[in-house]
This record gives sequence, C-alpha cells and structure tokens, in this order.
Amino acid sequence: MSGITAHTAELSRELKIPEAGAAAVVRLLDEGSTVPFIARYRKEVSGGLDEQQIIAIRDRLGQVRQRDKRRAVILKSLKEQEKLTGALEKKISEASTLSELEDIYLPFRPKRRTRAAIAREKGLEPLARRILAQENFDPAAEARLYLNQELGVDSVETALQYARDIIAERINEDADLRRQMRSLFSRKAVLQSTSARQSTSARDQKEKAAKYRDYFSWSEPLARAPSHRVLAILRGAAEGLLSFHMLPDEETAIHLMEEHLIHSRNAAAEQLRIAVRDCFKRLLAPSMETEMRLLAKKRADEAAVQVFAENLRQLLLAPPLGQKNTLAIDPGYRTGCKLVCLDRQGALLEHTAIY
Repeated sequence: MSGITAHTAELSRELKIPEAGAAAVVRLLDEGSTVPFIARYRKEVSGGLDEQQIIAIRDRLGQVRQRDKRRAVILKSLKEQEKLTGALEKKISEASTLSELEDIYLPFRPKRRTRAAIAREKGLEPLARRILAQENFDPAAEARLYLNQELGVDSVETALQYARDIIAERINEDADLRRQMRSLFSRKAVLQSTSARQSTSARDQKEKAAKYRDYFSWSEPLARAPSHRVLAILRGAAEGLLSFHMLPDEETAIHLMEEHLIHSRNAAAEQLRIAVRDCFKRLLAPSMETEMRLLAKKRADEAAVQVFAENLRQLLLAPPLGQKNTLAIDPGYRTGCKLVCLDRQGALLEHTAIY
C-alpha cells in the first residue's frame, strides 16, 4: 500500500469523506494547489468537497505525516540501540497518534542523568525490581545489603529512596497507565488560576493587571471552560500576572494509579504506594499537565477562529451597498460568468451564468 493510499484511507475513515475525493485533494495539495483553488476550480476532481472538508484533509494530513515521520525516527533509534523486537515494532506500527507513539518510546528514549539513573549507578535496580513485583519480603532488611558509604548509600532509608526513584521512573513510562491518566486529565482536570507574585515594578502596573482581576482566584472544570477564558488566563500567565494549573483531584489520580499497579498487601506494596505518590507529583502530573496546556490552547484557538469566521460571514452577507438593488458578476472563462441579482434587503432574486 503506497503512502498516499494509506493516508487517504485513514483520512477518509476519520473525516467521513469519500476516499476518491480525499486522494484527489491530497494529490492536488502536494502539487501546490491552494484550498480556495481546489474548492472552486477542481470540484469535478474532488467530488465537490467544500472548503471546510478540504481544510480538514490538509490539517489532518499534516498531522498524519508528522506522526509517520516520528515513527520512522523511533524505529531507527530502536534499531541502533538493538532493542527493536517484533512485538515492539508491531506496537509502534499500530500506534495511531503521536502521543501513543511517544508513550511507547518513552522507556527507550535516551535520558539525561535522572534521579533513577543515579540510583541505578549505585546498584539499587535489583531492590527496585523486587518492590515493584511486590514480593513478600522485608524491604528495610533487604535495603541493608545495599549500604555503601563510598557510593553515598549510607542508610536504609537512603537505599529505599533510591529504589523508589527507579520505580517512579518505571511507573511514569507505563504506556497503558499514561493512557488512563491522559483520559482522566481530559475529563476531570480543573483550571485554577491565581495572581502571580509580582516584582516591585510589576506592582506599579495596576492598570495592566486590572483586566485579569477576575482570574486572581478562579477555578472551573477545564472541559467546560470557554475559549475566551482559557485564552485570557494564558495571556495573563504569559504577561507574568497570573499563574495557573490544569490538574484533576490529586487523590483521585493517585487512587487510579494504585488500582493499576498495586495488587498485594505487604511491606513492598507500602513502599510502592510511596513511589506512586512521588511519581504523580514529580513526573506524571507535570507531563500530563503540559499536554493539557497545549491541547487547551489548540482548542481555544480553534473556537476563537470559528467565532471570528462566523462574525465575518455575517458581515459579508450584509447588503454590500446598503438598501439598493444589486447586480453582481463573477468573471470566468471555462465555467462562464456568474450573475446574481439581489433586492434592497439583500435577498436573492435571480442567478445564472453567461458565456
């Protein structure tokens, strides 16, 4: 299956557009045709798709190609690391979104020197594995075997903390858990904004800060927040006048993580609970919140554009010369000149084409 055929089949299915029309639009876009040109002069090729459908094809095509380009980079990286198995390659090939791809690749991505990496250097990986498997043993007694003054593991609690650092990173790289958390954030995240701490010079800008006064202590479900409010809070944060978060209830999120990971009642499971809480606060929540911020910004921008487009449409539909009869001509050679007659109120009286 060629690249264009694979893409057009996916576009046709997602956008509910005939595959032949999607294929024609992809070909015309690749040849350099613009959206208005395709919508107006290539209707017989595209199957009569309108501008909105063509724009949807163009935008989604860019996303699909970006995803496939990233897929190729990930596969190449895994081959170079000699970590690409048949099962892993199948999961990567079947990933339908960029987020899903990144979740699969996360455990294999070259990392900076993290707390977990430092803990591995100190030899705490075996202890972390046993705790994560929730084996029935005494983690504190086991941790004494890893004490090493030269490596800086000078107490049982230090050894356990290093083991939990490794576990927290493992939890954060769990693709299935990240998918569940992404769903939770999408449904239950709360948009909270407060007044940012300001410098002396910033305090003097009272007029600038006044327009954000309503958001100095604001809270509402992110899923129901209107676009104008999201954009206003983002602007306030960009100007240093607001700070905000997009997070679900912490205990609800941690409970979901514990249900996914904890299946025993022993000392190891208690250590795992501590690691789960640390993972959420330090790794998973910041990562998911960044995704929510980008998604909220994108949705708010799209909604704002739709409002602007509708306002512009109403303006363009207004009588062009006020209360006057109007004859409008749209010149054309191949398809003829289109004529339209409007009455004083802008209502359509007659339309035809002349050659």
